[in-house]
Amino acid sequence: MPRNAWRVTAAAALAAALLSTAACSDDGEGGQPKADGTEPVKPLKWGDCDAPTPAQGSGPVPPKDWQCATLDVPLDYADPGGETVPIALIRAKARDQKNRLGSLVFNFGGPGGSGIATLPAAAKEYEALRARYDLVSFDPRGVGGSDPVLCQNDKQLDRYLAQDASPETPEQEKAFVENIRKYQEACERNSAELLPHVGTENAARDLDRIRQALGDEKLNYFGISYGTELGGVYAHLFPKNVGRAVFDAVVDPTKTAEGSALGQAKGFQLALDNFAQDCVDRGDECRLQGSTPKEIEAGIIKLQKSLAAKPIPGIGDRMLTETLATNGIAQALYSQELWPLLEQGLDEAEGGQGQLLMALSDAINGRDQQGRYSNIGAANTAINCVDDKERYTLEQTKAKLAEFRAASPVFGDLLGWAMMSCTGWPVAGTWETPDVSAPGSDPILVIGNTGDPATPYEGARNMVERLGPGVGVELTYKGEGHGAYNSGDPCVQEAVNTYLLDGKTPKAGTVCTASPDATGTPVAPEDPAGA
Repeated sequence: MPRNAWRVTAAAALAAALLSTAACSDDGEGGQPKADGTEPVKPLKWGDCDAPTPAQGSGPVPPKDWQCATLDVPLDYADPGGETVPIALIRAKARDQKNRLGSLVFNFGGPGGSGIATLPAAAKEYEALRARYDLVSFDPRGVGGSDPVLCQNDKQLDRYLAQDASPETPEQEKAFVENIRKYQEACERNSAELLPHVGTENAARDLDRIRQALGDEKLNYFGISYGTELGGVYAHLFPKNVGRAVFDAVVDPTKTAEGSALGQAKGFQLALDNFAQDCVDRGDECRLQGSTPKEIEAGIIKLQKSLAAKPIPGIGDRMLTETLATNGIAQALYSQELWPLLEQGLDEAEGGQGQLLMALSDAINGRDQQGRYSNIGAANTAINCVDDKERYTLEQTKAKLAEFRAASPVFGDLLGWAMMSCTGWPVAGTWETPDVSAPGSDPILVIGNTGDPATPYEGARNMVERLGPGVGVELTYKGEGHGAYNSGDPCVQEAVNTYLLDGKTPKAGTVCTASPDATGTPVAPEDPAGA
């Protein structure tokens, strides 16, 4: 799974799909404000949109009221007059043009997620914001329609992603390391010139070019998952250019690559515990065997071991391996709406049928029903590896496995071994942790979800502290799933909408608590730790 796992949007549409197992023309808009140290940016030429490409994740042609454009930015900001990279953008204009506030730019995470494919699919969730904002998103450099990083082809990826990613024997370890080497060689062979330049700092500089091209004095921004890290780096580089910004499902800026992976192991285990408890609470309605959460999880571990020894039929001629199944389980924990599919998929897999867990795994790996992969996996690796300095040896990784297994008997092995993803990468990393200090920035609303599997709750508080005094405003959501705004919780949505539309932040430390009927109630600020 991606280290900074991207936000799953439109969970209901994904569930329905699983159960059934840019051209441009000038419209004369845009502006050319100039940021310190940059050249003026030409106005964008907006035109009709094409359907998302396989690299972007495929999907239908966006509705006719959506527009697309391309912005050329420097490949290397040290050489601003040199080679360029195209940044693909998409927008839906504000419905109330008289009271329009400007653009609201989204990044949905990953790193490696395509905003071109995601924003139209999730647009209904942001309809209240479209009243006065142009909704805008983009494919960051190296992603989708913005000169995508290319590694292996579809058939090779089928094999690579099904490999034993939690080896137990010396032979399996050798094969695992060799598979990583071959994957990295393919990335270098197909994208060598691009690889040094796809890091988060360059993407943040691209964001400021986007702001200028949109004609906005300040960047109004909604970052989700990895989008919060990108937003934090932007705020550090351009604090005076930050407008109204929201960080939801916050990546912890104090964690190294190892700390982030260990945090995810704990986060996914917490989400799995909550799923198992829900199953137990429903009694005979639950399809899984076990009268306690531990018994249900023991059944999952037994299934993993069985699949490691003997995969079962999946979709088409592909077999469901332990690695694919574990990724499928993780995918379903991103949203509580997907829990019924997880329950069904586990039950079917115990009976020897792996189609549903494989479909969930395909979703997290970016594989469509025609067997075509988006480039989210390649971009995720390339961006993380140019950001993170750490390169873990086989011996260092093995020494850490006991800690990962203690954190999560189900996900620990997979996430522990994944620390080797950047070992041998052809480009050196940039930082141990990103600098997100942003003195002088306008307030940024930072939302943490106590049940978030991919970006554990503590990351929100650490982001607030690192942004600095007077910048981060913390809001807690006591709920499930990755992120808070798209949970549908009215308390969270009212707080976000009030800030973005009216400029009024909630009181720092406000807590929204999800109720069984998916509503939320604001309560007095408190310390939610351990709640």
